[in-house]
Amino acid sequence: MQNRFFKVTLYRKNIVTESMGSSTYTEILTRAVDQLSDPASLKGLFHQHQDGNPLPSGKVLEEIIDLSRAIIFPGYYGKSKINKHTIRYHIGMAVERLSKLLEEQILAGLCFCCPNAGKGENTPCKLKAKEMAMQLIADLPEIRKTLATDVEAAFNGDPAAESFGEIISCYPVIKALTNYRIAHRLHTIGVPLIPRIISEMAHSETGIDIHPAATIGHHFTIDHGTGVVIGATCIIGNYVKLYQGVTLGAKSFPLDDNGNPIKGIARHPILEDNVIVYSNATILGRITIGQGSVVGANIWVTESMEPYSKKYKKE
Repeated sequence: MQNRFFKVTLYRKNIVTESMGSSTYTEILTRAVDQLSDPASLKGLFHQHQDGNPLPSGKVLEEIIDLSRAIIFPGYYGKSKINKHTIRYHIGMAVERLSKLLEEQILAGLCFCCPNAGKGENTPCKLKAKEMAMQLIADLPEIRKTLATDVEAAFNGDPAAESFGEIISCYPVIKALTNYRIAHRLHTIGVPLIPRIISEMAHSETGIDIHPAATIGHHFTIDHGTGVVIGATCIIGNYVKLYQGVTLGAKSFPLDDNGNPIKGIARHPILEDNVIVYSNATILGRITIGQGSVVGANIWVTESMEPYSKKYKKE
């Protein structure tokens, strides 16, 4: 019965194919091209490239993150044979390469938002891109210092962890936070587009979605990590711990007179110091979870919590 069905289907397909000549195929292709090229269908979906202006490169940004991880955690990423005698050489080479790539990609981000940004060798945008790249390079020691506290928090928060090296090598939270802390710094100094790409790279790699505009203190960790979402206007204090599946999100957006969402308003939660949020909890809106509070698993929180309070799902 199955073979008979297959033969009938193939027979009908052959009839249709034979009835469609080359002119019909040409018409279909031409019509599709015309429709796909119609300006009306491209509104908001088409970026017109300007000759001489670069575009951000996902491949190059991946190299930037690889270099940054190798600089911040030498020996764990990048050159595995690095030692105390060669570390200055390897970090020096990596920093030099990183600064060059950063300058190019920051300029690409500026060009993406301003079509005339890249014209000429000494344009304000080229100079601005170099200055921004140098700002990030200068901040790398401080970024490493903060990430060291995140490694410590992950180690102290997981009885299964046997060493800092295991945390750095294996735990997705450190990869996600490295991307976040670099992206956040780029966002803070005004680099467009690039920070969001870097944060989405970490999202794809780890399942942890942290908006680069969020503010996160030191000694921060996420146990397991998969499915965590941290919104753009979140403010997270020090010594905060989240578990997998936690959402720090927004409620419905206020609309303007034309029915469009109002941008730029604080709409995500504030978590003060020493807060713990257990798996699959959802905290929504511009509310404050007070210092030392505990949010239990699988619950919704839409109202502020007083310091040192607890909220659990009732049986």
